[in-house]
Amino acid sequence: MSMKNTENQSSSDRKQPIRIGGACGFWGDSSASTGQLLRSGGLDYIVYDYLAEITLSIMARARQKSPELGYATDFVEQVLGLNLKAIAASGTKILSNAGGMNPESCASKIRELVASQGLDLKVAVVTGDDLLSYADAFTADGMTEMFSGESFPKAEKVASINAYLGAQPVVAALAAGADIVITGRCADSALTLAACAHAFGWGWSDNDRLSAGSLVGHLLECGTQVTGGNFTDWRDVPDVKKIGYPIATVYEDGSCDLSKPQGSGGLVSVGTVAEQLVYEIGDPQTYLLPDVTCDFSEVKIEQKTPDCVHVSGAKGRPAPESLKVSATWADGFRVGLMVPYVGFDAGEKAQNLAELAVGRAESVLKKLGAPGYQEVSIEIVGAGSQIGERPASHGAYEEVTLKIAARHIDQRAAGLLLRELTGLGLSVAPGMTPFNGGRPRPSPVVRLFSFLVEQSSVLPVVSLDGEPVPFERSTASGAGAAAEPVHIPDVSSAEEAVVEVPLIKLAYARSGDKGNKANIGVIARKAEWLPWIAAALTEDAVAKTLAHFNPGKVARFYLPSCHALNFLVDDVLGGGGIASLRVDPQAKAYSQILLGYKVRIPQAIAEEVK
Repeated sequence: MSMKNTENQSSSDRKQPIRIGGACGFWGDSSASTGQLLRSGGLDYIVYDYLAEITLSIMARARQKSPELGYATDFVEQVLGLNLKAIAASGTKILSNAGGMNPESCASKIRELVASQGLDLKVAVVTGDDLLSYADAFTADGMTEMFSGESFPKAEKVASINAYLGAQPVVAALAAGADIVITGRCADSALTLAACAHAFGWGWSDNDRLSAGSLVGHLLECGTQVTGGNFTDWRDVPDVKKIGYPIATVYEDGSCDLSKPQGSGGLVSVGTVAEQLVYEIGDPQTYLLPDVTCDFSEVKIEQKTPDCVHVSGAKGRPAPESLKVSATWADGFRVGLMVPYVGFDAGEKAQNLAELAVGRAESVLKKLGAPGYQEVSIEIVGAGSQIGERPASHGAYEEVTLKIAARHIDQRAAGLLLRELTGLGLSVAPGMTPFNGGRPRPSPVVRLFSFLVEQSSVLPVVSLDGEPVPFERSTASGAGAAAEPVHIPDVSSAEEAVVEVPLIKLAYARSGDKGNKANIGVIARKAEWLPWIAAALTEDAVAKTLAHFNPGKVARFYLPSCHALNFLVDDVLGGGGIASLRVDPQAKAYSQILLGYKVRIPQAIAEEVK
């Protein structure tokens, strides 16, 4: 056979790319996304990511109130209710973790909807992630938190325990003929990986492709964050009112083109995609998922056409032996209030009000023989509390907002703080401008407890329209060879840094939370600028910039192919999620703080900077 014929044969065997739409990044995302994506046409799959640890705890409480609840009801009522006929007509398959704490109930409601509209759609369910029944066993086994080393909470306080399942059971559901797959907790990227693995027939030891498919999922999982949402250069994003949800055209090798529906608003650029790449990751060379250990350090992001970016270069190693499990548990109550203050020395007046309120509440608790507050948080937004610099306020006219919050084991004691603060309304310095009447009610403090279990001890279960689907997890896991270390390039000694500019002139950045950790990804606008950024942004420099948040260890990682750095900061969110009393418990603004950091650069670069 000639070489030409061999090439033709290879080409004929090549599978066609698939198109996947990312329609949801959190519970509360716009329900209009599904219709927009369906109207764009030609989609093979649409994926929806509803779950976070906070979301699961809310769903767990809902299930306690009613055995039929505990899932994302708006997914059924709004998303599918308005689009089910168009979904059936298009042949687009729907993959969603909207099942939350009650996938079976979610699927049952969907089947009722399918029947009421006279459609022929098969609904599959993946369960097995819910480990709440093992709470006593985890306590008896002395299970400890994987980051802090704390002991497992008392079983009666635990609201949810969910393992992060992978893509394999979803693939089994698709192979059985499912049109809609509903899961509970799974890795955020697993739904997209399942679509790719099913369509292309990837094996569970094909680690580079599994990593590449997971990367596609990571880019889609936050919806419009990859099409211009939360972008550093937000002024460059056109027509946000009609922002387009992302579409990934995925090729058989796992590389993809990211785009958005034609005519929609938003922006797909190297910058928007790179920001989402670094969002909420730790070590980019060892990004652990149930199906593969990903190495994103050599990922390339290239502008292909306007609003179309090509992504390639992900590498993978065998999956870890363990699965991450997240438990949420009740740790007392918290209460908080925002109070505007306007006028001369407003920051000082707000601080005084907060201290008086705490002092009066603590005095009442002492008289009652009750313990004091476990934690009190006072932040005066507008007076520099979030950027680590409090400008001199004496004699200065200001407009600030006091945020005061506290945590207590007793619900009544938590509410006492706001009662005492309200009672001071006519007694303190002038300028307080309450916006709304009444006092917020205390709410439960829900803490996250993360730990590891052996993959073999978690058994996913797959069913299709109530009938079991055979499933046996592949065991292609193991340590594998370690990734080759990458080294940050040094600044050339031939150039001298003589000009100081804020980081935002040189880089994009995005930040997010990983439990009580924060990550801040920084991407140089030009590759040749990265050494100067790296010389300035040391681990110590980042720690000092965030010193007012009392950070733990700071680790710095390097992504050479997209000339980026990623910083992982331990113990910096006051507990994170709804356990935190902070104004910013999920580190959403940490990148904005860091973008103000001054970087010294040579004159030649300064002349290029906008």
